[in-house]
Amino acid sequence: MHTRNFKHYIHLHFLVFIAGFTAILGELISVSSIPLVWHRMLIASVLTFIYLIAAKNKISIDFKTFLKFSLPGIIIALHWITFFEAIEQSNISITLAMFSTAAFFTSFIEPLFFRRRIIYYEIIMGLLVIIGVYLITMAEISYLNGIILGIFSALFSSLFSVFNGKLVKKYSPITISFYEFLTGVIFITSYLLITESFSSVYIENIFSLDYFYLFILGSICTAYAFIAAVSLMKYLTPFTVVLTYNLEPVYGIVLAILLFPNQEKMSFMFYLGAILILTTIIINAFIKYRKN
Repeated sequence: MHTRNFKHYIHLHFLVFIAGFTAILGELISVSSIPLVWHRMLIASVLTFIYLIAAKNKISIDFKTFLKFSLPGIIIALHWITFFEAIEQSNISITLAMFSTAAFFTSFIEPLFFRRRIIYYEIIMGLLVIIGVYLITMAEISYLNGIILGIFSALFSSLFSVFNGKLVKKYSPITISFYEFLTGVIFITSYLLITESFSSVYIENIFSLDYFYLFILGSICTAYAFIAAVSLMKYLTPFTVVLTYNLEPVYGIVLAILLFPNQEKMSFMFYLGAILILTTIIINAFIKYRKN
């Protein structure tokens, strides 16, 4: 039993590593953020659909349910667009440091959705996160656009998590994911058609490595990661999964430093702010676990 759980725990860390590697792919792919996310969600929706058919899961839903899945689908698309645009406007380290504030946003958004009061220690944790963001902003003011986009990406991520937290109580997580990916594709396609910029999704060089990186992003880093994370919930506690996923920025920043040492070399104040944010988020998770 212990060995089996250990295997699942290793699998979970592999998924977190994949999540961190997503930022690396964002740096490697030359396509701009909106077409990049369009490809990602299209590939993920096709592969998730194939999985649903193969697993003989129920796919059909009524229109009212489709609308319920649509809003988080649009939100996750906006999260990914701002995430990859933040990398383009700054770098991976800045983006991931800002993305780690998602747990801070969730602490304040969750009470609104689940009608509970904000706990005093969450306010203290929130202030510490704000101090961390302030240190990073002051140290890396030249990356202000990336910092702002990274914060919006974190906000969209926390909104998505709260919406999905309500949906998974009633619907299959895999079915939810499929319709969220599909809605994201429809949303981005509509935007590109309205702005007459749909041609931006085409990559001129058919031998470009972008195709390979996009497939890895849409398949392994999205479809597989979503499905595998859901399956792990059967063997590991939600606390273990959530706490471990808080390590995503750590994995991503370490990978970025190793792969792009010149681009990702940051100031001491940046790392001080990032450590303050990550430490606060992990302490917050432990407190919640002990209270529950």
